[in-house]
Amino acid sequence: MIIATFFFMGAISFGQAKIGYVDSQLILQQLPAAIKAQGDLDAFTNKWSAHIDSLTKELQNDYANYQKNAKKYSKTQLSNEQKKLVTKQKLIDDYKKAKFGQPNGEIYKKNDEIFGPVKKQIYLAIKKVAKAEKMQFIFDKAGNAVLLYGDPKFDVTYKVLDKLKTSK
Repeated sequence: MIIATFFFMGAISFGQAKIGYVDSQLILQQLPAAIKAQGDLDAFTNKWSAHIDSLTKELQNDYANYQKNAKKYSKTQLSNEQKKLVTKQKLIDDYKKAKFGQPNGEIYKKNDEIFGPVKKQIYLAIKKVAKAEKMQFIFDKAGNAVLLYGDPKFDVTYKVLDKLKTSK
């Protein structure tokens, strides 16, 4: 009974709130600053991926040479070559982890560094639209908040985009 009372009271106060939503994916796809930021982030990713590909190809060549010459090696040479291959593989794994590992990989730091100002700009525009429209809540239909239905009249995505374009 108490839970039902709290639920009912919450529904009454929630019923008076004005709610809107945005599609942050759409904003990120159309906002020039976000498009540039994504391009910058992609450049880092491509550079690091190319380096990983280069190291991997080098390791594959070394492994092929090892297999080709393994019968010619003494036990000591065999062991040394195996250690070199393991060391190269570890170097590749460590590089991948340093660049792409969660949560401390450089890609995540670069993402925060590059997209931080863009996200702040978007948030401020959302806040301005919310105040102008007298909305208490704005959800992101592209985010983790589950929005099962949204009446298009409460979609303020384009108002936020307009605010972003005019606030330069």
